[in-house]
Amino acid sequence: MHVRCPERLPEELYRQVLEQIGELSPTAALVDLRYHAATASHLGDVLRLRTVSRYGIDMRVGIGPTITVATTASAQVPHPGGVLAIAPDDAADWLALLDVEDLHGIGPRHAATLQLYGIDRVGLLAALPPATVQRMLGGKTGRMAVDRARGIDPRTVTPRLQPASTTVRHRFPHDVHDGAAVRAALLGLVVQLGVELRRRDQAARALTLTLSFAGGPKWEKTRRMVEPSAHEDDLRLLVYQVMDAAGLQRGRLTGLALRGEDLVDAGQVAEQLSLDAARQARLVAESAADRIRAKFGPGAIGPAATYRSAS
Repeated sequence: MHVRCPERLPEELYRQVLEQIGELSPTAALVDLRYHAATASHLGDVLRLRTVSRYGIDMRVGIGPTITVATTASAQVPHPGGVLAIAPDDAADWLALLDVEDLHGIGPRHAATLQLYGIDRVGLLAALPPATVQRMLGGKTGRMAVDRARGIDPRTVTPRLQPASTTVRHRFPHDVHDGAAVRAALLGLVVQLGVELRRRDQAARALTLTLSFAGGPKWEKTRRMVEPSAHEDDLRLLVYQVMDAAGLQRGRLTGLALRGEDLVDAGQVAEQLSLDAARQARLVAESAADRIRAKFGPGAIGPAATYRSAS
């Protein structure tokens, strides 16, 4: 599966879009090797729907038996978005009809060279002996061009580990120095960060709070967690301590950013049995809220203070 976004995205948003693939299956990037084309196409539709609903971004999804076919297919999807799945048995015939410059891995310069010799379709390129194309484009490039034109691509998709940090942000509609409004916005970030960490089955070892002030200056502080956690109780306690340490008085804030750092897999975190009945009740409520968000969307439930601050 290869995904194209309509424009260059901010780094954090780009990361979130990529993580949608991980929600489909632990090996969703290899979906073309694991599923029939009809199922792969359905997974592409699910990915598009989730990304549009969560981030307002449509995308073009190409699915095929190799990286070359999938990437070439994604470029053939009309703007703004859609899914094009190429079955393994159809790959060579589908590629043959494309213009040679549409083949992934053939740049404009190499395409122009091939067109000088009348090779304007991928099918014509695939029919040539590799030695002939190597004389036109060079040894390694010529061999690769013929292989890709024939649908041959031995490269495999290498899964990447989850990133070691994640950031949530809040920008105020106007400069504020109201402590209650700032605290409510901060609570909202704590909830967002906790939801994101739990969704990714990760826990934070440290938190970094960044305050942006009117006029441009920023204040930033990092604190380590006593134990890695993704629970709002633990995140909130540490973040409020960091906020209090900032010693804000008359500073006018324009925005807040909260970053979970030194992230670890949640399975590596030992869960301690708590004798605090109130905390256990909050953890149960947190789990229930996560199920509600998964069903009805991220804004379906949250602390009352955050909804009052947004109104």
